[in-house]
Amino acid sequence: MNQKQQDNIEETTNLVMETQMDPPPESVRSTYKGSGKLNGKIAIITGGDSGIGQSVSIYFAKEGADIAICYLSKESASAQKTKQLIEAEGRKCLLLPGDLGNEAHCQEVVKKVMDHYGKIDILVNNAGIQHLQDSILDISSAQLEKTFQTNFFSYFYMAKAVLPHLHKGSSIINTSSLTAYEGNAKLIDYSASKGAIAAFTRSLALSLASREIRVNSVAPGPIWTPLITTTNTPEAVAVFGKTQPMERAGQPAEVAPAYVYLASEDASYVTGQTLHVNGGGIVNG
Repeated sequence: MNQKQQDNIEETTNLVMETQMDPPPESVRSTYKGSGKLNGKIAIITGGDSGIGQSVSIYFAKEGADIAICYLSKESASAQKTKQLIEAEGRKCLLLPGDLGNEAHCQEVVKKVMDHYGKIDILVNNAGIQHLQDSILDISSAQLEKTFQTNFFSYFYMAKAVLPHLHKGSSIINTSSLTAYEGNAKLIDYSASKGAIAAFTRSLALSLASREIRVNSVAPGPIWTPLITTTNTPEAVAVFGKTQPMERAGQPAEVAPAYVYLASEDASYVTGQTLHVNGGGIVNG
C-alpha cells in the first residue's frame, strides 16, 4: 500500500470519528455504581477515545482503575473529553496518540505506560475500522491491508508488546464482533478481521493459561457508535439494530460492563471465551 492510498483510508476513518451523532451514544449510565472491582489496576485501552472504548474507559475508572488510552492523532478532541470523564471519577488518564498498526508504535506505547504507571494489569484491544462495499471486487488492497492492520495486527502487536509486563491475574480482552460469527455481505474484510480475532483469542488463551493470564473477547452486535452513521445510508441507519430479537441497537454503556467482568476477579476461571452482547442473537461456534 502506497502513502497516498493509506492517507485516503485514514481520511475516511477520521471523518467517521468526527461526525456528530443524533442522538449521541450513551457512554455511561448514572445508575451504575462502581464497587472497586479494579482498584489499583492499570489498563491500556486501544480505541479508547469514543464509542465502546470510551465507555469501557469510564466504567474501568468507576471501578478504580487508572487508564492509558490509545487513539489516532486526529482524534485528540474526543480523547481529551474521555480523559475529563475519567478524571471526574477521580482516576488518572494517560493519552497516547498514534497508529497502532505500526509495531514499533505499540512497543513505544507499552514503554510509556510502564514509565508513567510502573505496571500494566489489563489490555483491552478495541481499535477498529470498517468500510462497507457492495462486492469483494470493490475492496481495494489498500482497504484490505488497512482493515487488518487496525483490526487485527494492532491486537497482535499490543499483546506481544505488553506480555513481558503481565503477571498472574492479568487480563487481555479483545473486541470481536457478531459479524465474525454471522458474516456480513457488505463487510467482508471487516468480518474476516473479526474472525481472526476470535481464533487469536482462543489460541493466546491456551498459550497463557499456565501463567494464569486470561484472554477473552467481547463480540458486540449492533451498537450505536460513531462508525454507524457514516458507514451506512440514512435508510440503513434508521433501521439499525431492528433485526435483532430486541428490535433495537445497543448502547456502549450496555457493552462496557462485560469488559469489567472479564477484567475483574469475578472472571478468574474464564479464559478463551467470548461474551456475546448482541440484543438476543443466538450464536453457536
